[in-house]
Amino acid sequence: GCCRLLCKPSALAQHLVQNLGWSATLRGGHWLWLCCPWLQMLRQLLQLPEPEPVVARELLQMPDTGLVALDWLVGPRGARSGGGGPSSVVLLLIPNAAGKVTRGLLQLGLRALERGFVPVIFNRRGHNNCPLTTPRLQPFGDPGDLREAVTYLQCQHPTASLLAVSEGSGSGLLLAYLGESGSSSRLAAAACISPIFRGRDWFESGMPWLYEWPLLLHLKRGLSRYTGSLAKAVDMDVVLGSRSLRELEEALFCRTRSHPTSWDSYWEHNEPLRDADEAAVPVLCLCSADDPVRGPPSPSLPLELFRTSPYFFLLLTPRGGHCGFPRWGAGRCWGHEAVLEYFKAMGEFLGAEEPRKGLPRPR
Repeated sequence: GCCRLLCKPSALAQHLVQNLGWSATLRGGHWLWLCCPWLQMLRQLLQLPEPEPVVARELLQMPDTGLVALDWLVGPRGARSGGGGPSSVVLLLIPNAAGKVTRGLLQLGLRALERGFVPVIFNRRGHNNCPLTTPRLQPFGDPGDLREAVTYLQCQHPTASLLAVSEGSGSGLLLAYLGESGSSSRLAAAACISPIFRGRDWFESGMPWLYEWPLLLHLKRGLSRYTGSLAKAVDMDVVLGSRSLRELEEALFCRTRSHPTSWDSYWEHNEPLRDADEAAVPVLCLCSADDPVRGPPSPSLPLELFRTSPYFFLLLTPRGGHCGFPRWGAGRCWGHEAVLEYFKAMGEFLGAEEPRKGLPRPR
């Protein structure tokens, strides 16, 4: 169709071109309606997933006694057992930085469940009704808790391949984890849907109100449940009075009572691509040129990274909005199909290369 794959030439790149190029998912005819990215965003905000998925929650304790939640998708009618049975592929789903589990992320999980994956949603501290047991939240690009969760999943499913996919601003966490972990990430492959590559620029440039205000209210609603415990670490009046996501981020992580820091210093440790050169896991980034949340392609896409790194692949489309990529069908998103096709192609390539010299299989 109109998609372009930007990457460094390699055997893996050629394999992806062949597989994705012949996929019916990418051969056009997907933008016949809702071509306006603003309408796509409004549709995502208003519609609920159908059917409503059933999840089984598991709380995982961190070394500092903090908690994160793993939500195992068990299907519309609970046909599968959550996190219990063996599987060849576990798919870790990472929501956006506000912790909002969107309709699109749930649909991707259900599509993966239909294909035999075991999907599980990673919820940060205090997000999505996860109990907050310490006066500490997870910064934008701090992969410490995610690392513990991935280690736990590998212990629970020692023979399974671990895959990860992130949505929107949640990609900052996944990209930071891949760069910081390098070849020890324990993941076989990863994908980012409408990722935010430059976190600081994204917060400072301002976002469309149709996207920013719902997420801001969502965050404040969740934080208000922990006003007493968080008051020991931050000024909750300032936090709950924030008028933008940037003000909220700065109030939570820069103006702390015990270890205040500057906005510059915060982003030195939380930029998603700060260690991108160390990443050693294939990553597909599905982006749209008309994404109103990320911004124009030229300043917001790290094109040089895709040209020079053998592990980063950019699938760029002219339309699709932010995490939208709609097509005809009952709530179908062609972006989800592209990601699942990519994982299938990666499995075939790594399976063929494992006995021979080639792309090293992640430890």
